[in-house]
Parts: sequence; C-alpha cells; structure tokens
Amino acid sequence: MAPLRLTLACWNYDRTGPLATGTIKPAGIELVYLEQPVEETFFRMARHREFDIAEMSLSTYCVTLMKDDPDFIAIPVFPSRMFRHSGIYVSTKSGIDKPQDLAGKRIGCPEFQLTAFVWIRGVLAEEHGVPSSSPSYWTGGEEEPGRPEKISITLPDRFRVRRIGPTQILSQMLADGDLDALYATRMPSTLHTRPGDVRRLFEDSRAAEQDYFRRTQIFPIMHTVVIRRDLYRQHPWIAVSLLKAFSEAKAVAMRDLYELAALTTMLPWQVVHVEETRRALGEDWWPYGLAPNRHVLEKFLTYHHEQGLSHRLLTPEELFAPETLESFKI
Repeated sequence: MAPLRLTLACWNYDRTGPLATGTIKPAGIELVYLEQPVEETFFRMARHREFDIAEMSLSTYCVTLMKDDPDFIAIPVFPSRMFRHSGIYVSTKSGIDKPQDLAGKRIGCPEFQLTAFVWIRGVLAEEHGVPSSSPSYWTGGEEEPGRPEKISITLPDRFRVRRIGPTQILSQMLADGDLDALYATRMPSTLHTRPGDVRRLFEDSRAAEQDYFRRTQIFPIMHTVVIRRDLYRQHPWIAVSLLKAFSEAKAVAMRDLYELAALTTMLPWQVVHVEETRRALGEDWWPYGLAPNRHVLEKFLTYHHEQGLSHRLLTPEELFAPETLESFKI
C-alpha cells in the first residue's frame, strides 16, 4: 500500500527537525512539512482547516471541542511549552509594582483565548489573588492594527473584553500609558524602543518561574498537535504513527543538546544549560504522552473553564485520540 501523503504545518523546532528533513518518517505516512510561524498556522487551521495535521494552540483546540462535532482531534505531543511570567509587561505610568496591582487595571492581550494568557490569568488568580475577571481586557494587534480573534468565543458577562481602535496597536498603547499592562507571547517592540516607559512585571522572571516550578511541578504546555477529525475517522492508525514519530524526533533533539564534540546551537554554554535544566526540571523535562502531563493538563483545563472559554470542565482524556492513551505490552 502506498503511504498516505499528508501535510503537517508546524514551526521550525529542534524537536521536530528530523520530521522536516525526513530523517524520521511516520510509518505509513509521507509527510509534507510546511514550516510556518505559529500565528499563521493557527489562523489558517482554525479558520479554514487547510492542513491535514497542524500544531495548534492548546486553548484554541479546547474551544473547538465545545462544538457538537469538533473539527480536530489531538495527539499528546506538545511542541511548545513555556513559562509565562516573562510575558507580563507594564507601563511605568501605571503605578504597578507587584502582581496584586493588576487587579482592576486595563490589560492588553492580542487575543483573549490564547493559551499563554489562560496560564497568566490562572497563575495570577491562584498565586497572587488577582481574579481573572477583575481587569478589563483590550484585544487587537500587538505590532500591527486589525488582529482579530481567530475563532469566535462567547464569555460570561463578568469578563470585560473590548476591541482597540482600527489603527491602534497594543505595544504603543502600553508605552503611552493608554494600557496599564500587556500580556504578550512576543516581546513588545516598545520594551526596547521606549525602555523608560515599558518594563517587565517580573524583572527576574527566571527566578519567579523556577520558584513556580519547584512549588507546582508545572512546566506549562502551550501547543499540541491536531489532526483533522474527518481524516482521523478514515485512518485512525495515523494517530499512533504520528505520536511515535514525534517522540523519536524529540529524542534526537534531546541527544543533540548534550553533544560535546561540536555544539548544535550557537549557545556557548549549551551543555551547562542542559545540565542546569535537568537539575531544575528533571531528566525528561519535555515529556509527551498523557500520564506525565496529566497534572499540567488538569490545571490548564481548570483555568480554561474558570475563564469561561469552555462551558464545561474537560478531562485530559477527552483531548486525545484514544489509541494514543495506551500501548501494547509484551
């Protein structure tokens, strides 16, 4: 039987590189790897279902599961994880000195439903006493005007979410003091062009993030990998084939990070950084599969529900193709 020719839209990660080059091939699949910025992939997949398989925001995916017949089904692969304390920026005109000061303030965020902001709002509520519904939220382009929510969301009345003007951009509004703070996945340009007007809330974000992990054992998941559900229904075996291939590709990336003969990145202390990360986060700090990620997913799904993005509390098992949740034994 000829292999299935399937498109995969994904960014250029070290942990997916062997899939892009064809060094690792999913069994039974001829993979066409489309390297794209994550915002483009998310927009095109969520709006138009353009690809067979795609990296997708975990929050966006969970919103799609609220449909009677969801468009996608995921596999427990997580190409992006990131602590997000470093993604909170404040205007120096706002008087904000500590997390608790965000209560009641004007917060910019490009899209309310982005995974990073679900985590930020959840952590601020749980760890710092800032209810997610306390600030007002202003959505739109961070550096370009006119950015929409990629999918339609309906929120409870307690959340005040408004669109910025058609010519406004969030980074400028933050520096001008028209916003008190900004939650962002990319550093706002004004952090560098107007350093007297914009700063990070957590100046030593690495220390804050390491402390958070020590207390919670949570390394936040940002993205998962989804398959068009109509394709999965035709060929359910592709879920496990893809999971195995992504896992093999990640193992190659992990091995290469610890290569001493010649550095695989331009980081001069790459190996030292790997050893520090292992001490801080554990031997496999980027696990795939449901079991080692259950506590992270449960926390995220709780936040997602509390913030009105999922009208019922999802369970981790509901997110993934059932074939990927168990394996044969010998």
